[in-house]
Amino acid sequence: MDATESGPVDIVMLRFTGNKFNGEIAPALRDLVVRGLVRVIDLLFVYKEADGTVGSIELGDLGAELEPSFVDLDGQLGGGLLDAGDVEEVAAGIEPGNSVATIVVENLWVVPFVNAVRNAGGELVDQARVPADVVAAVRQGGQPSP
Repeated sequence: MDATESGPVDIVMLRFTGNKFNGEIAPALRDLVVRGLVRVIDLLFVYKEADGTVGSIELGDLGAELEPSFVDLDGQLGGGLLDAGDVEEVAAGIEPGNSVATIVVENLWVVPFVNAVRNAGGELVDQARVPADVVAAVRQGGQPSP
């Protein structure tokens, strides 16, 4: 069997209340990329001003304030997957005065495991994600809230 060269891709949407995105996630995201755990395929910030005006910043338009966190990633941040249609779709769900960062990431950490499963004759049957708050509640001995 051929080795898998790509991992599963997730689209992650992060809401920032009050348009208070300060760029703190950029270094954390960069660290994941540098360590080879994920590849950022695209990134899009959509914000809605208090008056309802919508704006966006695409991966290629990161300002000097955020760009240093992505320097030396050697072209891994290509962009182009998210477009104007995505801006409209994301903006429709944003209340005025808030913003959403949409990040498309490929999970590179899973590639060796997927290859091992395939080499053993296995295949993925289903996949689900358990929300972090549910995991935290179970770890603390409680029941997750409905």
